[in-house]
Amino acid sequence: MTRRILVLLAFALAACSGGDDGGGPTGEALANDLGCLACHTAGATDLAPSWNGLFGSTVKLENGSSVTADRDYLQRSIEDPQADIVEGYGRSMPTIPMTDAERSALVDYIESLG
Repeated sequence: MTRRILVLLAFALAACSGGDDGGGPTGEALANDLGCLACHTAGATDLAPSWNGLFGSTVKLENGSSVTADRDYLQRSIEDPQADIVEGYGRSMPTIPMTDAERSALVDYIESLG
């Protein structure tokens, strides 16, 4: 539990410290800057689903339903992390304010991971 709190604090600090250099960051740079990769690692984690192989896969939700991890699902999950909770992960992802362009860049990056 303490680790989860520290990760959430890291997200909050990262969200406050990020800046746009005018050209906009790449999705990977944004994921690093916002602290997303602290939980959404390449391997299995108890904090958050891996992004590797996520795009296009079927995701089982806490409410028993399933969704396809397409662009719409990923955009919604980033914008409102509490909308569709992935089974086994609870409500640990914070809402991080970002622009539509940043959210789209992040989804592009997740899509590039398969």
